Amino acid sequence: MQQLFFAVLTMIAGVLACALYFFGTNFILDRLLPSKGLSGPQASRNLRLTNAIRPWLFLGPALITLTVYLVYPVIESIRLSFHGRSGIEFVGFRNFIWMFNDGEFRQSIFNNFLWLLVVPALATFFGLIIAALTDRIWWGNIAKTLIFMPMAISFVGASVIWKFIYDYRPEGTEQIGILNALVVYFGGSPEAWVTLPFWNNFFLMVILIWIQTGFAMVILSAALRGIPEETVEAAVIDGANGLQIFFKIMIPQIWGTIAVVWTTITITVLKVFDIVLAMTNGQWQSQVLANLMFDWMFRGGGDFGRGAAIALVIMVLVVPIMVWNIRNANKEMEGH
Repeated sequence: MQQLFFAVLTMIAGVLACALYFFGTNFILDRLLPSKGLSGPQASRNLRLTNAIRPWLFLGPALITLTVYLVYPVIESIRLSFHGRSGIEFVGFRNFIWMFNDGEFRQSIFNNFLWLLVVPALATFFGLIIAALTDRIWWGNIAKTLIFMPMAISFVGASVIWKFIYDYRPEGTEQIGILNALVVYFGGSPEAWVTLPFWNNFFLMVILIWIQTGFAMVILSAALRGIPEETVEAAVIDGANGLQIFFKIMIPQIWGTIAVVWTTITITVLKVFDIVLAMTNGQWQSQVLANLMFDWMFRGGGDFGRGAAIALVIMVLVVPIMVWNIRNANKEMEGH
């Protein structure tokens, strides 16, 4: 209850602080540069100045936050990647040479590649299919709400839920994990699913697919509803069946939105950390880049140089996709 109390108190304090800041800064600006009650060049000058300053009052906190929590960490990570364990001794490219020769780093790259192949594809596919199907049934909005609900759960919370699904108890004892309970019910032997090398990656991917399908469904459902009815009606008149309309009429018209959803999920996959940390902590060959970075940066005494080098690899992989995603989203907006 104490944690809940402080969480609610923090939210209330944050909202009140934001309201006080925006109302307060606008009040001060209007008093320093009044335009009411004045006439002539002075009023015009004050009005121009307030119009120029006011947007920065709203953007200022966001820009300061981005600088402190994004720009500075990027610069500091670049600096640390060329330094040793303590971040003081300059070692040049030694951290990068170690990284590309390290077996665990290569395993992490391979696992991230698997995640990139599977998660965005399946989450987008399931989201698209569900969006198309739920638009055709009367209880579609209820179904969408249920499917979107995992988006409200943190990655760690979702991992705890799926830990109960994958839970393993020795053979002969009662299985509380849903998956093993079903296996035993049908005459099989229980397995410690998350400890199976290679295959455990796919069991972890299911969690992220479960979460991200709701996101894909909402975006793609909106895109499908934006398709002009005239094109669908024309296809029906021409004798096209449901599958032909879906794949040859609807999909091409929302392909840009599908690409944006795909790349957004791809960025999430490249940064995946919480699920692996909560489920396996990178054991049994399930390590990914973000978890490996965390291990080197904060565990075992911490090696800031190696941790920063791995962080830069993640950034280099994420930034091009993010830039492409923003450009594609802007094109979509221009089209509407």
